[in-house]
Amino acid sequence: MKAVIFREHGGPEKLLYTDVPEPTLGPQDALVRVKACALNHLDIWVRQGIPAYRITLPHISGSDVAGEIAKLGAETGSTSAPTGGVPLARSLSVGARVLIAPGLSCFRCDWCLAGHDNLCEQYRILGAGSDGGYAQFVKVPALNLIPIPGQLSFEEAAAFPLVFLSAWHMLITRARLQPGHSVLVVGAGGGVGTAAIQIAKLAGARVLAAATTEVKLGKAKQLGADAGILVTEKDWPTQVRRLTDQRGVDVVFEHVGPATWAGSLACLAKHGVLVTCGATTGPEVPLDLRFVFSRQLAILGSMMGTRRELLTIAELVGQRKLIPAIDSTFPLSEAHTAQEKLLRREHFGKILLRP
Repeated sequence: MKAVIFREHGGPEKLLYTDVPEPTLGPQDALVRVKACALNHLDIWVRQGIPAYRITLPHISGSDVAGEIAKLGAETGSTSAPTGGVPLARSLSVGARVLIAPGLSCFRCDWCLAGHDNLCEQYRILGAGSDGGYAQFVKVPALNLIPIPGQLSFEEAAAFPLVFLSAWHMLITRARLQPGHSVLVVGAGGGVGTAAIQIAKLAGARVLAAATTEVKLGKAKQLGADAGILVTEKDWPTQVRRLTDQRGVDVVFEHVGPATWAGSLACLAKHGVLVTCGATTGPEVPLDLRFVFSRQLAILGSMMGTRRELLTIAELVGQRKLIPAIDSTFPLSEAHTAQEKLLRREHFGKILLRP
């Protein structure tokens, strides 16, 4: 099969479009014929070789995948399975249209059994802890197959899982966003930012979008943002204060890191919450603890989300209550060009690959 691999860490030039063996299935696995795969910053970090993700080279990236079931392992079934096997949703059989839940968990440990499968000791992300979707076929545990909801296209189905799951877990589960709250979405032009805008509006919040260009702010407002702030201006936190009558926001949705961190904290109201899921511009940030405790602020970490949350999101996307924002689609053979666009931050919404 054709795939995009890298044999050593480095820049986009390390990506190679080539022939690789088709994956061999285990008894509880499924083989999915990839129809669309969305890019994430995780792909960049894995290619660059950051220590948090230890992979075997050569490697195939790609966490967000939609396609058709090509093969099923011997211990999978459409409605039931043998003892120790994997029961599948009633509608899943060879040829079914599916998306892949990007979080790989054991579903047997205490965390998984308590419903916190994103805290599983064996937790991995497709395309980081295993080969992913930059290929014509991808192997995954059959438990990770979810029917594509509603009438979504393959591109739409690939564009929402990782970013909407991350944004939902951040805002709804971790920050406990409530109707009437105000939210600042930093990095509003990226995939997770476009998801956060819609989720926050669905929850009844007032949304301020922060981005690097007027074009992105205009698109953010089309998604439901109530106001926009250019983070390229030095006084951008002052603008947030002005838009909130000097009070600040209840929640800051942060995933950029040191480039915006100090400003993000400055935008919080007393008793406000900053929730973060990433460090796009670096891992280390300044923090004045006096500011944190005197204003009684909360800083929360968040990573991915649970399967239950993803199923809820899939239902809402299928009902068009949440809509994945798609920037552009590239042939799989042009994955390096797609990643270069992601690095330049020229996109609004998701960039996708099609084999």
